[in-house]
Amino acid sequence: MNPMPMPTETRRIATGAAGRDVALVAPRPHLGMPFQRDEDSPTAPDKEPRGIKMVIDSLTAGYGSHAVLRNVSLPVIERTVTAVIGPSGCGKSTLVRCLNRMHEIIPNACVSGRVLLDGRDIYGGHLDPIELRRRVGMVFQKPNPFPTMTVRDNVLAGWRLTGTRPPNADGVVEDALRRAALWDEVKDRLKAPGASLSGGQAQRLCIARALAVRPDVLLMDEPCSALDPIATARIEELIHELASSVTIVIVTHNMQQAARVSENTAFLYMGELIEFGATAGLFTRPSDPRTEDYITGRFG
Repeated sequence: MNPMPMPTETRRIATGAAGRDVALVAPRPHLGMPFQRDEDSPTAPDKEPRGIKMVIDSLTAGYGSHAVLRNVSLPVIERTVTAVIGPSGCGKSTLVRCLNRMHEIIPNACVSGRVLLDGRDIYGGHLDPIELRRRVGMVFQKPNPFPTMTVRDNVLAGWRLTGTRPPNADGVVEDALRRAALWDEVKDRLKAPGASLSGGQAQRLCIARALAVRPDVLLMDEPCSALDPIATARIEELIHELASSVTIVIVTHNMQQAARVSENTAFLYMGELIEFGATAGLFTRPSDPRTEDYITGRFG
């Protein structure tokens, strides 16, 4: 992988309309940054403060001499949902693929900057990419169960890719399918081909496959774009449930979905991070006029 030259400007975590730095600390309470959930919230799984699970620091990525992302920096808070929004071609998918080093498998891919997972740089050379992708799982835009594998084997595929076997395979399969809200629908069809499931079921099977290896972070690249409204609602409910134990980063072109499922939102435009903050604040009081123009439908 050819390194891309690092930007020369000062590193920053996020930049608002006035070009001010936003530090990696909890902002003013009225912004609603979910380091601690509102005690009155019926969806709060606990009242523990949330730390920073990942830090994206001055990330620049692209292909050859073409930069898709330029100097993007933001934190990812543990056990919350972070949405990444922006118009097509702004670098959303490239950003999430950099978080588990899937970007580098594309020919001519380049990346510079840092991505820290629990304080360790995933590009620092000490972390095996296979182990990283176990800890940082990925669910893609189109459901992609392995067609020649049964439902059961699809769930266990992540273990096989690492060359290991779970101590209790049946328990792992049931647990992952339950966490993906799919067990009751397929418990009598575990030997059926994974490709025989409906679109919404297939996407939840892919989520179960990622959950089976117990990831710390789950990346979701427009996971509902190919689904009908009923299946989309099931996935969104699932995201809410999983966020109590897994850190989630979701790319979505649907701003209503971002508002429904996420606690923090990053807005990308032309490869740059325009604004990052608590979802409620970003959607109701954006600090950059480009953010307001995008969320109100003036472009995109």
